[in-house]
Amino acid sequence: MGKRTASTGHGSLASGAVTALALAVQSGLAAVVGVVIARELGRTAETDGFFAAYGVFVVLALAATAIRLVVLPPLGRARVERRLGQETAAWAVALAAVAVPLLVVGAVAARPASAVLTGFGPDAARDAAESVLPLMILAAVAQLFAGLAASALAALDDYLTAAITYIVASVAGLTYILVRVDADGIDAVAVGMALNGLLAVALPSLALVVRARREAMPRGAVRPAGEVVGHRLLAAGRGVALPLALQAVYLVCLPFAAREGIGAQTSFGYAYLAASALVAVTSSSLGLVTSVPLARIGLDPGGVARHVLSSSWLALVAAGAAAGVFAVAGTSLVGAVLGDDYVADVGEELGHLIALLSPWMVFSIGFSVTLPLLFVEARTRGLLLVGLALVALNVPLAWLGQVLGGLTGLALALAVTTLVALTVMLHRLHAAAPTLSALGGAALTVAALAVATFTVPALGLDDGPSAAVGLALYGIVLAAWRPRGLRQSWSYLRSLA
Repeated sequence: MGKRTASTGHGSLASGAVTALALAVQSGLAAVVGVVIARELGRTAETDGFFAAYGVFVVLALAATAIRLVVLPPLGRARVERRLGQETAAWAVALAAVAVPLLVVGAVAARPASAVLTGFGPDAARDAAESVLPLMILAAVAQLFAGLAASALAALDDYLTAAITYIVASVAGLTYILVRVDADGIDAVAVGMALNGLLAVALPSLALVVRARREAMPRGAVRPAGEVVGHRLLAAGRGVALPLALQAVYLVCLPFAAREGIGAQTSFGYAYLAASALVAVTSSSLGLVTSVPLARIGLDPGGVARHVLSSSWLALVAAGAAAGVFAVAGTSLVGAVLGDDYVADVGEELGHLIALLSPWMVFSIGFSVTLPLLFVEARTRGLLLVGLALVALNVPLAWLGQVLGGLTGLALALAVTTLVALTVMLHRLHAAAPTLSALGGAALTVAALAVATFTVPALGLDDGPSAAVGLALYGIVLAAWRPRGLRQSWSYLRSLA
């Protein structure tokens, strides 16, 4: 594993496509789990408790993704220096220093944490959250180590193995849930998620062991070496500070969502998961796979603006299509997928919530592709304080948003906080004004296209047909027009090797 092997020769688009495929399958299977919960358990205080605990998993799972951005550059350098095994083992020890206390706290403090997460709501919600929270934390901790294993494989120019193992783990977890949900209810979902996480660690780790043996790597090559644990934890803390803060912002919104009544946390959770899945599949995958090549070439402020815009275009196109579909057909689509508890007003609210999260998606897309650049350019000092400030900022924003606009206000509070985070990041890279201007222009272009192509059929057709026709028009106009920014994005990502 420490030997230098030839690059696969794939560019960022190819590697991004493989990573995006794995994320798409994971997100798709997670969506199936959401459908199972909705159809089997409805929209109740129990599902509110589940989604309250699930918010903790989302926060920690995003931290796992951020850890990959932290460890990829040093693992890439370690590969060149033929000490990849030592560097990987050292990071595993550092992560264990965080993971073990998390597991202990999750087991000991589940009850009080569940009360806070559910906004001190009904006993049924608290009981459900308390039951699943320890398993949610186990699943999230497993994702930390799965991310490390996947990063070690990425340093070896192997994205396919990690993608396949993530898919296999997701399928196994879903299978368990489908088999046991009738008998165990919401607990089956938590156990399936934990199984998913444990397999996501075991399978890529096994692949690394097999590769090490094939290359006759000595056992001493996997002894931890390099920086001490404290330094690594500090680097990890800087790495997860902003993404962890933005996910904590969502967690802050959950108790405020509970004020809207039973089922509100469930609806807000579904809308957020749908929007975040789209961001993960598109921009997050490109952010991960471009961090290593960018570490080799570096970027000036102009290069930062070009990279963020080029990496965002494809994701913005996907976000525009999703927002258009849910804006015109959210009610019928949500009801058809999630069941009778999500028809009429509930389905309309959820569909509109997903569409209203479009500004948050735009800023999150920019955030996802900008975050790796902070590590490439070594601009990470003080990020812990910035993260804390973002969470503090969101508390009054969430309160005000919920008071004035309910769940809609909470969606806008998320968008504002994410925009502030993106602005801070770009300012550190000396590229805030040109990048935000270009990103805003691209978002407005996509939004105008979506409004034009989805509004016209919606005037004369029912929800379902209008969404289908609008989506077809959206694709046709986009293919015929081929905006300059989209063409430049495609060329840039193909050339980035």
